[in-house]
Amino acid sequence: MAAEITPSSGEARELSTSDAVHTLIASFLGWMLDAFDFFILVFVLPTVAKEFHRSVADIAFTITATLAMRPVGAIIFGWFADRYGRRLPLMVDVIFYSVVEVLSGFAPSYGWFLFFRALYGVGMGGEWGVGASMAMEAVPARWRGFLSGVLQEGYAVGYLLAAAAYFWSFRIMAGADVFFSAEYRRS
Repeated sequence: MAAEITPSSGEARELSTSDAVHTLIASFLGWMLDAFDFFILVFVLPTVAKEFHRSVADIAFTITATLAMRPVGAIIFGWFADRYGRRLPLMVDVIFYSVVEVLSGFAPSYGWFLFFRALYGVGMGGEWGVGASMAMEAVPARWRGFLSGVLQEGYAVGYLLAAAAYFWSFRIMAGADVFFSAEYRRS
């Protein structure tokens, strides 16, 4: 079993094996969903560019803004996590980046889209740092190297899911749309 340090006392409390497993799964899923959102935008750059009547380079710049703001999120949420414990800042961070992610999908203009994607980067940075700390503190020291590698694979799984979602929605479903509209015209 691993220990969790409580912020008020600085003392460690033992985590059950179940708590440690849940923490690892939650961290893995956090990385996976971060990567899914990040890479789905990479796949749909031309579509988003058309929507905002901007160049693909302009939309790609929002990815740069997301990456550039990650250290800001890591510093802000890391400071809160060291001061108030890992759990509460991580929950606030996940809510923050989830809301910002949804808002970026409803952005009325390129400027708002860029703003929301930069804020999303703050959330991603917070999730990575605090999530990694919490996960590694939840497992015995002898497993930390191996399990940190497993957690990193959450990013790869997110990428693969984004690729599958893109393939399904833009390739297969677009083909089905063409097929059904051709059938409709024949009748």
